[in-house]
Amino acid sequence: MSAPSSNELLGYLDTQGLIDFTQRLVRIPSVNDPATGSTEMGAAHAVIELAEGFGWTPIVDEVRQGRPNVIIQLRGSTPGPHLIFEGHTDVVSEGSRDLWDFDPYSGDIVDGRLLGRGSADMKGGLAAMLFAARALQLSGELVGTLTLAALIDEEELMLGVKDFVAKGYCNEAIGAIVCEPEAGEICITQKGAIRLEVRLHGRISHGAMPTKGINPIPALMKVLTFAHETEIELQREYGEDPLLGAISITPTVLQAGSRVQLNVTPSVAIADFDLRTTPLVDHARLIDAFIAEVGRIAEATGCRGEVEVIDDRPPTDISPDADLVRSLTAAHRRVVGAEPTYGGVPGTTDGTILHRDAHLPVVVYGPGGKWIAHQANEFVEVTEVIAAAKVYLLAARELLHEGP
Repeated sequence: MSAPSSNELLGYLDTQGLIDFTQRLVRIPSVNDPATGSTEMGAAHAVIELAEGFGWTPIVDEVRQGRPNVIIQLRGSTPGPHLIFEGHTDVVSEGSRDLWDFDPYSGDIVDGRLLGRGSADMKGGLAAMLFAARALQLSGELVGTLTLAALIDEEELMLGVKDFVAKGYCNEAIGAIVCEPEAGEICITQKGAIRLEVRLHGRISHGAMPTKGINPIPALMKVLTFAHETEIELQREYGEDPLLGAISITPTVLQAGSRVQLNVTPSVAIADFDLRTTPLVDHARLIDAFIAEVGRIAEATGCRGEVEVIDDRPPTDISPDADLVRSLTAAHRRVVGAEPTYGGVPGTTDGTILHRDAHLPVVVYGPGGKWIAHQANEFVEVTEVIAAAKVYLLAARELLHEGP
Protein backbone atom coordinates (compact mmCIF):
# COMPACT_ATOMS: atom_id res chain seq x y z
CA MET A 1 0.00 0.00 0.00
CA SER A 2 1.38 3.41 -0.97
CA ALA A 3 1.82 6.15 1.60
CA PRO A 4 -1.02 8.67 1.77
CA SER A 5 -0.56 11.93 -0.10
CA SER A 6 -0.29 15.18 1.80
CA ASN A 7 -3.97 15.90 1.18
CA GLU A 8 -4.95 12.44 2.38
CA LEU A 9 -2.77 12.83 5.47
CA LEU A 10 -4.31 16.20 6.31
CA GLY A 11 -7.73 14.59 6.06
CA TYR A 12 -7.04 12.74 9.30
CA LEU A 13 -6.83 16.02 11.24
CA ASP A 14 -9.92 16.72 13.36
CA THR A 15 -10.02 20.48 12.97
CA GLN A 16 -13.29 20.94 14.88
CA GLY A 17 -11.99 18.86 17.76
CA LEU A 18 -8.80 20.90 17.70
CA ILE A 19 -10.61 24.21 18.06
CA ASP A 20 -13.03 22.86 20.67
CA PHE A 21 -10.10 21.63 22.75
CA THR A 22 -8.25 24.95 22.41
CA GLN A 23 -11.36 26.70 23.72
CA ARG A 24 -11.52 24.25 26.62
CA LEU A 25 -7.89 24.94 27.54
CA VAL A 26 -8.34 28.72 27.41
CA ARG A 27 -11.37 28.47 29.71
CA ILE A 28 -9.17 26.88 32.38
CA PRO A 29 -7.17 29.51 34.33
CA SER A 30 -3.74 27.92 34.71
CA VAL A 31 -1.72 30.69 36.29
CA ASN A 32 0.78 29.46 38.86
CA ASP A 33 -0.10 31.63 41.86
CA PRO A 34 0.82 30.35 45.34
CA ALA A 35 -1.24 33.15 46.90
CA THR A 36 -4.48 31.76 45.48
CA GLY A 37 -3.47 28.12 45.12
CA SER A 38 -3.89 28.25 41.34
CA THR A 39 -1.64 25.92 39.35
CA GLU A 40 -1.46 24.24 35.94
CA MET A 41 -3.42 21.26 37.29
CA GLY A 42 -6.69 21.99 35.45
CA ALA A 43 -5.00 22.34 32.07
CA ALA A 44 -2.93 19.21 32.75
CA HIS A 45 -6.08 17.24 33.53
CA ALA A 46 -7.63 18.40 30.24
CA VAL A 47 -4.56 17.11 28.36
CA ILE A 48 -4.70 13.82 30.28
CA GLU A 49 -8.39 13.32 29.47
CA LEU A 50 -7.82 14.08 25.80
CA ALA A 51 -4.89 11.67 25.66
CA GLU A 52 -6.81 8.88 27.36
CA GLY A 53 -9.72 9.51 25.00
CA PHE A 54 -7.33 8.93 22.11
CA GLY A 55 -6.28 5.64 23.69
CA TRP A 56 -2.91 7.01 24.76
CA THR A 57 -1.27 6.37 28.13
CA PRO A 58 0.02 9.71 29.41
CA ILE A 59 2.85 9.86 31.91
CA VAL A 60 2.10 12.28 34.74
CA ASP A 61 5.16 13.62 36.59
CA GLU A 62 4.40 15.91 39.52
CA VAL A 63 7.30 18.35 39.39
CA ARG A 64 5.95 20.35 42.33
CA GLN A 65 2.87 19.69 44.43
CA GLY A 66 -0.19 20.13 42.22
CA ARG A 67 1.97 20.97 39.21
CA PRO A 68 2.31 17.99 36.86
CA ASN A 69 4.13 17.59 33.58
CA VAL A 70 2.15 15.47 31.13
CA ILE A 71 4.26 13.43 28.71
CA ILE A 72 2.93 11.23 25.93
CA GLN A 73 5.25 8.91 24.04
CA LEU A 74 3.82 7.48 20.83
CA ARG A 75 5.69 4.64 19.15
CA GLY A 76 5.12 3.80 15.55
CA SER A 77 4.76 0.52 13.76
CA THR A 78 8.47 0.36 12.94
CA PRO A 79 11.63 1.68 14.60
CA GLY A 80 12.81 5.11 13.61
CA PRO A 81 13.92 8.50 14.88
CA HIS A 82 12.71 10.21 18.05
CA LEU A 83 11.10 13.65 17.65
CA ILE A 84 9.78 15.96 20.38
CA PHE A 85 6.93 18.46 20.26
CA GLU A 86 6.94 20.74 23.30
CA GLY A 87 4.48 23.17 24.85
CA HIS A 88 3.53 24.49 28.27
CA THR A 89 0.33 24.52 30.29
CA ASP A 90 0.93 27.61 32.43
CA VAL A 91 -0.13 31.13 31.50
CA VAL A 92 0.66 34.51 32.99
CA SER A 93 -1.89 36.40 35.06
CA GLU A 94 -4.58 38.29 33.23
CA GLY A 95 -3.78 41.37 35.34
CA SER A 96 -6.50 43.96 35.84
CA ARG A 97 -9.72 42.86 34.16
CA ASP A 98 -10.49 46.51 33.55
CA LEU A 99 -7.92 46.35 30.75
CA TRP A 100 -9.82 43.62 28.92
CA ASP A 101 -12.68 44.13 26.48
CA PHE A 102 -13.94 40.60 27.20
CA ASP A 103 -13.72 37.87 29.83
CA PRO A 104 -10.04 36.81 29.89
CA TYR A 105 -11.10 33.17 30.14
CA SER A 106 -14.07 33.20 27.78
CA GLY A 107 -12.52 31.12 25.02
CA ASP A 108 -15.18 32.58 22.72
CA ILE A 109 -14.68 32.85 18.97
CA VAL A 110 -15.51 36.27 17.53
CA ASP A 111 -14.82 37.19 13.91
CA GLY A 112 -12.50 34.22 13.52
CA ARG A 113 -10.49 35.00 16.64
CA LEU A 114 -10.35 32.72 19.67
CA LEU A 115 -10.23 35.03 22.67
CA GLY A 116 -8.62 34.75 26.07
CA ARG A 117 -5.52 34.53 28.20
CA GLY A 118 -3.22 31.84 26.87
CA SER A 119 -4.99 31.54 23.53
CA ALA A 120 -1.78 32.50 21.72
CA ASP A 121 0.74 31.83 24.50
CA MET A 122 0.35 28.98 24.08
CA LYS A 123 -2.74 26.84 24.33
CA GLY A 124 -3.38 27.09 20.61
CA GLY A 125 0.05 25.63 19.88
CA LEU A 126 -0.32 23.00 22.60
CA ALA A 127 -3.64 21.80 21.18
CA ALA A 128 -2.26 21.87 17.62
CA MET A 129 0.65 19.55 18.44
CA LEU A 130 -1.64 17.05 20.21
CA PHE A 131 -4.14 16.85 17.35
CA ALA A 132 -1.38 16.70 14.74
CA ALA A 133 0.09 13.70 16.56
CA ARG A 134 -3.30 12.01 16.67
CA ALA A 135 -3.76 12.53 12.92
CA LEU A 136 -0.32 11.07 12.21
CA GLN A 137 -1.15 8.04 14.32
CA LEU A 138 -4.55 7.49 12.67
CA SER A 139 -2.99 7.73 9.21
CA GLY A 140 -0.72 4.78 9.93
CA GLU A 141 2.27 6.98 9.06
CA LEU A 142 3.74 7.11 12.55
CA VAL A 143 7.15 5.48 12.74
CA GLY A 144 9.82 5.82 15.37
CA THR A 145 8.89 7.73 18.52
CA LEU A 146 6.98 10.98 18.85
CA THR A 147 7.12 12.56 22.31
CA LEU A 148 4.53 15.18 23.25
CA ALA A 149 5.48 17.29 26.26
CA ALA A 150 2.92 19.51 28.03
CA LEU A 151 5.06 21.07 30.72
CA ILE A 152 4.67 23.40 33.69
CA ASP A 153 6.38 26.63 34.67
CA GLU A 154 7.67 27.95 31.34
CA GLU A 155 6.63 31.45 32.36
CA GLU A 156 8.82 31.39 35.47
CA LEU A 157 11.87 29.20 36.19
CA MET A 158 11.17 26.50 33.58
CA LEU A 159 11.03 23.82 36.25
CA GLY A 160 8.95 21.59 34.00
CA VAL A 161 11.40 21.31 31.13
CA LYS A 162 14.34 20.94 33.49
CA ASP A 163 12.62 17.95 35.08
CA PHE A 164 11.64 16.61 31.65
CA VAL A 165 15.26 16.60 30.49
CA ALA A 166 16.63 15.27 33.79
CA LYS A 167 14.33 12.23 33.60
CA GLY A 168 15.69 11.21 30.20
CA TYR A 169 12.73 11.93 27.95
CA CYS A 170 15.01 13.62 25.42
CA ASN A 171 17.37 10.71 25.05
CA GLU A 172 18.32 9.99 21.44
CA ALA A 173 15.93 12.65 20.09
CA ILE A 174 16.84 14.22 16.77
CA GLY A 175 15.45 17.57 17.92
CA ALA A 176 12.46 19.46 19.26
CA ILE A 177 9.80 21.68 17.76
CA VAL A 178 8.68 24.22 20.36
CA CYS A 179 5.11 25.27 19.60
CA GLU A 180 5.19 28.85 20.91
CA PRO A 181 3.40 31.71 19.11
CA GLU A 182 5.63 33.17 16.44
CA ALA A 183 3.11 34.54 13.92
CA GLY A 184 3.91 31.81 11.43
CA GLU A 185 7.63 32.57 11.39
CA ILE A 186 10.07 29.70 11.57
CA CYS A 187 12.26 30.93 14.40
CA ILE A 188 15.77 29.61 13.98
CA THR A 189 17.28 31.59 16.84
CA GLN A 190 16.22 32.90 20.23
CA LYS A 191 17.71 35.15 22.83
CA GLY A 192 19.41 33.81 25.89
CA ALA A 193 18.47 34.99 29.37
CA ILE A 194 20.49 35.44 32.53
CA ARG A 195 18.65 36.28 35.74
CA LEU A 196 20.90 37.77 38.41
CA GLU A 197 20.23 39.02 41.91
CA VAL A 198 22.75 41.42 43.44
CA ARG A 199 22.69 41.89 47.22
CA LEU A 200 24.77 44.50 49.04
CA HIS A 201 24.82 44.20 52.82
CA GLY A 202 25.59 47.29 54.89
CA ARG A 203 24.97 48.21 58.51
CA ILE A 204 21.79 49.86 59.74
CA SER A 205 22.00 53.35 61.24
CA HIS A 206 19.90 56.39 62.12
CA GLY A 207 19.23 58.58 59.10
CA ALA A 208 20.57 61.55 61.02
CA MET A 209 23.82 59.74 61.77
CA PRO A 210 24.62 57.86 58.52
CA THR A 211 28.33 57.65 59.26
CA LYS A 212 27.58 55.33 62.17
CA GLY A 213 26.46 52.66 59.71
CA ILE A 214 27.02 51.63 56.10
CA ASN A 215 24.25 52.55 53.70
CA PRO A 216 24.17 49.97 50.84
CA ILE A 217 22.00 52.11 48.57
CA PRO A 218 24.86 54.24 47.11
CA ALA A 219 26.75 51.01 46.42
CA LEU A 220 23.72 49.59 44.64
CA MET A 221 23.51 52.74 42.53
CA LYS A 222 27.05 52.09 41.36
CA VAL A 223 26.02 48.54 40.34
CA LEU A 224 23.09 49.97 38.37
CA THR A 225 25.47 52.33 36.59
CA PHE A 226 27.81 49.44 35.80
CA ALA A 227 24.91 47.41 34.36
CA HIS A 228 23.85 50.30 32.12
CA GLU A 229 27.39 50.92 30.91
CA THR A 230 27.87 47.20 30.23
CA GLU A 231 24.69 47.14 28.14
CA ILE A 232 25.97 50.04 26.04
CA GLU A 233 29.36 48.37 25.64
CA LEU A 234 27.84 45.05 24.52
CA GLN A 235 25.52 46.78 22.07
CA ARG A 236 28.45 48.71 20.64
CA GLU A 237 30.62 45.58 20.38
CA TYR A 238 28.04 43.23 18.84
CA GLY A 239 25.48 45.52 17.22
CA GLU A 240 21.94 44.36 16.55
CA ASP A 241 21.29 40.76 15.62
CA PRO A 242 19.25 40.81 12.37
CA LEU A 243 16.65 38.43 13.85
CA LEU A 244 16.87 39.18 17.57
CA GLY A 245 17.65 42.86 17.90
CA ALA A 246 19.82 44.37 20.60
CA ILE A 247 21.33 42.88 23.74
CA SER A 248 19.75 44.28 26.90
CA ILE A 249 20.45 44.41 30.62
CA THR A 250 17.36 45.48 32.52
CA PRO A 251 17.00 46.06 36.26
CA THR A 252 13.57 44.66 37.11
CA VAL A 253 13.34 44.65 40.93
CA LEU A 254 14.82 47.07 43.46
CA GLN A 255 14.47 46.60 47.20
CA ALA A 256 15.96 48.67 49.99
CA GLY A 257 14.67 50.22 53.17
CA SER A 258 11.13 50.62 54.43
CA ARG A 259 8.54 53.23 53.54
CA VAL A 260 7.46 53.43 57.19
CA GLN A 261 11.00 54.03 58.47
CA LEU A 262 12.22 57.08 56.61
CA ASN A 263 14.85 57.87 59.23
CA VAL A 264 16.67 54.51 59.08
CA THR A 265 19.27 53.42 56.54
CA PRO A 266 18.70 49.85 55.32
CA SER A 267 20.91 46.92 56.13
CA VAL A 268 20.64 45.46 52.64
CA ALA A 269 19.91 46.71 49.12
CA ILE A 270 18.88 44.30 46.36
CA ALA A 271 18.57 44.54 42.58
CA ASP A 272 17.40 41.86 40.17
CA PHE A 273 18.57 42.00 36.57
CA ASP A 274 17.17 40.42 33.40
CA LEU A 275 19.95 40.09 30.82
CA ARG A 276 18.90 39.18 27.26
CA THR A 277 21.70 38.04 24.97
CA THR A 278 22.36 36.98 21.41
CA PRO A 279 24.42 33.94 20.30
CA LEU A 280 27.59 36.05 20.15
CA VAL A 281 27.66 36.74 23.91
CA ASP A 282 29.74 34.59 26.26
CA HIS A 283 27.47 34.07 29.29
CA ALA A 284 30.22 32.89 31.63
CA ARG A 285 32.34 35.94 30.84
CA LEU A 286 29.39 38.30 31.39
CA ILE A 287 28.48 36.73 34.73
CA ASP A 288 32.09 36.85 35.86
CA ALA A 289 32.20 40.56 35.01
CA PHE A 290 29.18 41.21 37.23
CA ILE A 291 30.67 39.20 40.09
CA ALA A 292 34.00 41.00 39.85
CA GLU A 293 32.45 44.48 39.71
CA VAL A 294 30.05 43.85 42.59
CA GLY A 295 33.03 42.61 44.61
CA ARG A 296 35.04 45.73 43.75
CA ILE A 297 32.16 48.07 44.63
CA ALA A 298 31.46 46.24 47.87
CA GLU A 299 35.06 46.45 48.96
CA ALA A 300 35.28 50.15 48.11
CA THR A 301 32.12 51.00 50.08
CA GLY A 302 32.56 48.71 53.07
CA CYS A 303 29.62 46.53 52.09
CA ARG A 304 29.44 42.79 51.63
CA GLY A 305 28.42 41.88 48.11
CA GLU A 306 26.67 38.79 46.73
CA VAL A 307 25.66 37.83 43.19
CA GLU A 308 23.21 34.96 42.75
CA VAL A 309 22.68 33.45 39.31
CA ILE A 310 18.99 32.62 39.45
CA ASP A 311 18.95 31.18 35.94
CA ASP A 312 21.22 30.98 32.93
CA ARG A 313 19.52 30.12 29.64
CA PRO A 314 21.75 30.21 26.58
CA PRO A 315 20.68 31.55 23.20
CA THR A 316 19.88 28.97 20.55
CA ASP A 317 20.75 29.03 16.89
CA ILE A 318 20.07 26.53 14.10
CA SER A 319 20.95 26.55 10.42
CA PRO A 320 18.16 27.03 7.86
CA ASP A 321 19.58 23.89 6.21
CA ALA A 322 19.05 21.71 9.30
CA ASP A 323 16.52 18.87 9.00
CA LEU A 324 14.12 20.43 11.52
CA VAL A 325 14.02 23.70 9.63
CA ARG A 326 13.94 22.13 6.19
CA SER A 327 10.96 19.95 7.09
CA LEU A 328 9.03 22.82 8.67
CA THR A 329 9.79 24.99 5.66
CA ALA A 330 8.42 22.43 3.22
CA ALA A 331 5.35 21.85 5.37
CA HIS A 332 4.68 25.56 5.79
CA ARG A 333 5.03 26.12 2.06
CA ARG A 334 2.58 23.27 1.39
CA VAL A 335 -0.03 24.41 3.94
CA VAL A 336 0.20 28.20 3.70
CA GLY A 337 1.04 28.39 0.01
CA ALA A 338 3.88 30.87 0.53
CA GLU A 339 7.51 30.93 1.51
CA PRO A 340 8.03 31.16 5.27
CA THR A 341 9.76 33.97 7.03
CA TYR A 342 12.74 33.00 9.19
CA GLY A 343 12.71 34.86 12.45
CA GLY A 344 13.96 35.01 16.01
CA VAL A 345 12.23 34.61 19.35
CA PRO A 346 12.25 37.96 21.20
CA GLY A 347 12.04 36.20 24.57
CA THR A 348 13.19 32.77 25.65
CA THR A 349 11.34 29.47 25.53
CA ASP A 350 11.72 26.04 27.08
CA GLY A 351 13.82 25.38 23.98
CA THR A 352 16.76 27.10 25.66
CA ILE A 353 16.77 24.36 28.32
CA LEU A 354 16.27 21.58 25.76
CA HIS A 355 19.34 22.95 24.01
CA ARG A 356 21.39 23.61 27.14
CA ASP A 357 20.69 20.44 29.12
CA ALA A 358 19.82 17.89 26.41
CA HIS A 359 21.98 19.38 23.62
CA LEU A 360 19.06 19.24 21.20
CA PRO A 361 18.61 21.31 18.06
CA VAL A 362 15.41 23.31 18.49
CA VAL A 363 13.18 25.40 16.29
CA VAL A 364 10.22 27.50 17.43
CA TYR A 365 7.05 27.66 15.35
CA GLY A 366 3.45 28.15 16.39
CA PRO A 367 0.13 29.99 16.01
CA GLY A 368 -0.50 33.45 17.41
CA GLY A 369 1.23 36.79 17.23
CA LYS A 370 4.68 36.89 18.78
CA TRP A 371 4.09 40.36 20.26
CA ILE A 372 0.66 39.69 21.80
CA ALA A 373 1.85 37.34 24.52
CA HIS A 374 1.15 38.56 28.09
CA GLN A 375 -0.97 41.49 26.89
CA ALA A 376 -4.62 42.22 27.63
CA ASN A 377 -7.14 41.17 24.95
CA GLU A 378 -4.99 38.20 23.90
CA PHE A 379 -6.31 36.19 20.96
CA VAL A 380 -5.32 33.70 18.31
CA GLU A 381 -6.72 33.37 14.80
CA VAL A 382 -8.59 30.08 14.41
CA THR A 383 -7.10 29.66 10.95
CA GLU A 384 -3.59 29.93 12.41
CA VAL A 385 -4.21 27.14 14.93
CA ILE A 386 -5.45 24.84 12.18
CA ALA A 387 -2.59 25.78 9.86
CA ALA A 388 -0.02 25.10 12.60
CA ALA A 389 -1.47 21.65 13.26
CA LYS A 390 -1.24 20.84 9.56
CA VAL A 391 2.37 22.01 9.40
CA TYR A 392 3.27 19.95 12.48
CA LEU A 393 1.63 16.90 10.92
CA LEU A 394 3.46 17.13 7.59
CA ALA A 395 6.80 18.02 9.20
CA ALA A 396 6.58 15.17 11.71
CA ARG A 397 5.91 12.62 9.01
CA GLU A 398 8.92 13.75 7.02
CA LEU A 399 11.25 13.92 10.02
CA LEU A 400 10.26 10.54 11.42
CA HIS A 401 10.45 8.81 8.07
CA GLU A 402 13.76 10.31 6.99
CA GLY A 403 15.56 10.57 10.33
CA PRO A 404 18.64 12.69 10.93
